[in-house]
This record gives sequence, structure tokens and C-alpha cells, in this order.
Amino acid sequence: MRIDIEISGDPRLWAEKEIRAAERAVTRGVAAAGQQLKSGWRAQIESAGLGKRLARTIRSRTYPEHGTSIGAAALVWSKAPVIVGAHDAGPLIRSKHGFWLAIPLPAAGKKGLGGKRITPGTWEKRTGMRLRFVYRRRGPSLLVADDARLSGKRQLAAPNRRRRRKDGILTGAVTVPVFLLVPQVKLRKRLDLARDARAAEAALPGLVVERWGEKP
Repeated sequence: MRIDIEISGDPRLWAEKEIRAAERAVTRGVAAAGQQLKSGWRAQIESAGLGKRLARTIRSRTYPEHGTSIGAAALVWSKAPVIVGAHDAGPLIRSKHGFWLAIPLPAAGKKGLGGKRITPGTWEKRTGMRLRFVYRRRGPSLLVADDARLSGKRQLAAPNRRRRRKDGILTGAVTVPVFLLVPQVKLRKRLDLARDARAAEAALPGLVVERWGEKP
């Protein structure tokens, strides 16, 4: 038996065409996998009740940024890695200095000076009031504000500027708990980012194949 093989056209041109098709397919497939992972992480953050603002910190980028490559890669990251990472890992949080962790109560408000994270020190500077330590054997200890009042709709602790009675008692004054003090806090794990990463990795071959033969 004799078999004759005839090659039509230039094999090099055919090979170059297939290489370009592979580069396009890989680059587009990797970009799609990156977008899938970004969308998955954003949806997971929102469904965990962590808010759209934190979800929008998830970004993605495909390399090369211009052109195509058979070695294309996608990077998905958060612009708030400490916060997202903490909710993903569920770490045990302790004070840096080995003392108490101060957890603000609603009466403390949400922001300290300059819109920064509120602390007992910045709360005292903002209000001009002093906090008093109250130790409790059962349950968290407290930092409280004496001779205070609850102000406004948010019921924030504020100085009571009413007159004192003849017996020295400040009219309408109350002692308001402002901070809880605990030795450590175990943050509940609310995210599973690795799950979505595995799903995107598993989907990548199919995404590349789907884009094979697409027009430039």
C-alpha cells in the first residue's frame, strides 16, 4: 500500500495562525476566569452582610494588559486586604500591648477625631469627658462616662450641662457605658475565598476552549 501526502500551503503560516489563536483563547479565557472570581468574591462579601463598599474593593487585572499571550495571567485582589482577610480567616484578635481590647458601644458613636477609628483616648478628646474603668467578674469590664446624658436620635453619650441641685447632684445625669473591655475576640469566619478560587481554576480550561477560534 502506498500513501501519498501532499501539504497545501506553508506549514509555518498555519502554525503561526494556530499560535495566535491559542494566545487569544488563553488570554480571553484567563480574563473571563478573573472576572468570574472577582464577581464571586464580591457576591460572597455582600451575602455575608459586609456591605457593597467592601465588596467593591475587590479588583481584577489581566496580564499582559495589552495584546495577547499564551502565558497570560489574572490577578484578583482587594484594596482592603486586612479586613477581607480577617473575615476569611476568622482570627483570634488580641491587644498589641497585652491589655484590653476596647469595643465601642452605640453610645460611643462610630468615628473618632478626623473620621478615624474611635478609641477611648480619641473619644475623651472629642467629648472632653473622662472615662472610668468598671471591673466585672462576670462578663466584659466597662469604660463608663459619669455625669453624662444620651443625646440625639443615636443616643450618644455627651456631657450633661444641666445645673447641680443644692445637694450636689447633677440634674438628669446618668452613668453611660461607652466601651466594652475584653482580653481577646474571636472573629467569626464569614468568607471562604478559596472556594471561589478553586471554582475559577476548575472553569479555566473550559473558558479557554470556548474562546478558541474566536475572531481577533
